[in-house]
Amino acid sequence: MELKTLTTIVVLATFAIYIGIAIWARAKSTSDFYVAGGGIGPVANGMATAADWMSAASFISMAGLIAFQGYDASVYLMGWTGGYVLLALCLAPYLRKFGKFTVPEFIGDRFYSKTARIVAVICLIVASITYVIGQMKGIGVAFSRFLEVDYSTGLYAGMGIVFFYAVVGGMKGITYTQIAQYCILIFAYTVPAVFISMSLTGNPIPQLGLGSEMADGSGMYMLDKLDMTLRDLGFAEYTAQKGSTMNLFFLTLSLMIGTAGLPHVIIRFFTVPKVSDARKSAGYALLFIALLYTVAPAVGSMARLNLMNTIQTGPIGQAESNLSYAERPEWFKNWEKTGLLKFEDKNGDGRIQYYNDKSESFAPIAAKAGWKGNEMVKVDRDIMVLANPEIAKLPNWVIALVAAGGIAAALSTAAGLLLAIASAISHDLLKGVFRPDISEKKELMAGRIAMAGAVLLAGWLGLNPPGFAAQVVALAFGLAASSIFPALMMGIFNKRMNSQGAIAGMLAGLFSTLIYIFWFKGWFFVAGTAMSPDTAEHWFLGISPGSFGAVGAIINFTVAYAVSKVTAPPPEHIQQLVEDIRVPRGSGVASGH
Repeated sequence: MELKTLTTIVVLATFAIYIGIAIWARAKSTSDFYVAGGGIGPVANGMATAADWMSAASFISMAGLIAFQGYDASVYLMGWTGGYVLLALCLAPYLRKFGKFTVPEFIGDRFYSKTARIVAVICLIVASITYVIGQMKGIGVAFSRFLEVDYSTGLYAGMGIVFFYAVVGGMKGITYTQIAQYCILIFAYTVPAVFISMSLTGNPIPQLGLGSEMADGSGMYMLDKLDMTLRDLGFAEYTAQKGSTMNLFFLTLSLMIGTAGLPHVIIRFFTVPKVSDARKSAGYALLFIALLYTVAPAVGSMARLNLMNTIQTGPIGQAESNLSYAERPEWFKNWEKTGLLKFEDKNGDGRIQYYNDKSESFAPIAAKAGWKGNEMVKVDRDIMVLANPEIAKLPNWVIALVAAGGIAAALSTAAGLLLAIASAISHDLLKGVFRPDISEKKELMAGRIAMAGAVLLAGWLGLNPPGFAAQVVALAFGLAASSIFPALMMGIFNKRMNSQGAIAGMLAGLFSTLIYIFWFKGWFFVAGTAMSPDTAEHWFLGISPGSFGAVGAIINFTVAYAVSKVTAPPPEHIQQLVEDIRVPRGSGVASGH
């Protein structure tokens, strides 16, 4: 069957499943809408959490980053998985024991302040909106290629699907939809990885294929072959560290504590019946996530090797060594239609030269061959996972499966984020601050209206994202790390932390990180010129905008502690509340304490 037809059938079939689940699990109360009635079991919740977590950044973009950054991109694997350990140990069970619907509600009650709740809502919306931009980028990429439409049309189609099943089903519908989406995305990610690992190394297990010998009889190990290929074309070796150790450390820390502070992930632990189930959910989620994350390094490295070998068809520097543009494969033509892959014939020879034209060591070789610069002027990293099965010439059903998986990953996280935003507006602002007497029916309607507005805003921002999906998501993690995570940690583990300290800390962490991101991402302009270029020599202590969340968290903690020391302590009943959250029920009974 022709690829477009097959892909359309597979994708529409998955959409039918999502919409059917949304109708079946339609939210009938605010409890259903916000926390699925609190009746989701730990295994099911762990699977839904994994789908909520494994966004377009994980499925589509992370392997793309690994493909092009190599060793340095390992921080995404360490930070994002390490954050779940932190979440399981330090936050999930205590927040579930508190028994509220949302993160701002916990912060408002713990710090006995409507102002604290409002500030928490602001932090949540800023982080979630930034995060959802990355998901919309992934939706647009997947739809634009496999339905053969332009990026914006693909984005609008994805918005429509999210709008329907998230607005109708609420958390209850989203939870069961995410379980289905997890099954689809994990199958779609691992199946092509097995095929490609077998093709390149003869090993059907991608995690082992990454360290296996090539199946071409060369006797070289896969990573050695990739290093040599990149080095020969002037690129940095795949396994070499390229960034500073300081920046890698802060990026890992930012991703880790950002994970533990993400509201759309935390809210999932309010959906289980018991406190112990919250901890079990986090454990199951980590297991389900590991099934994809351990495969991602193999997917990224093999995608890069396949891409280089497709274009570089012969010995480097010879006239016939590069792929003829006129004879480019079908996958190349298809991705060119999306605008995410672009070629420019700089020397007019009709062949594709793909190399690092900034490499001084390779410059003489390029000049001798008559090359005038890198002619692959755009290779969007977010296409690598989706294009990899086509590059490897896998069967059409595998390619269609990957399309469905990529769309499922983007839709699942987008829905969770939009629900977090909607609940913050309807439950925390409207009911919690401005209209405490609002009826449950009107609050439910307000939640759905807020989600519809969030879908429209996210789609508009997704039309012009400030970077690759995983890069945008890293910024969102930095914002969550600098604002929400410290407030939660201090709210649970520090009885002396008061409302003044928490509010000052959240504002200091959020705005310091926002200013740093805006400054270096060039979103502030003076006379049409960015105020500061986004380059390592201009970064504070060599710390990139995506890594600054950890610094923002330090600022948050420092300001909060300083302010709390010079202001009145929390009321006695609040301090007792903190004790009740931390200490398990029944502790000390046997000993009489």
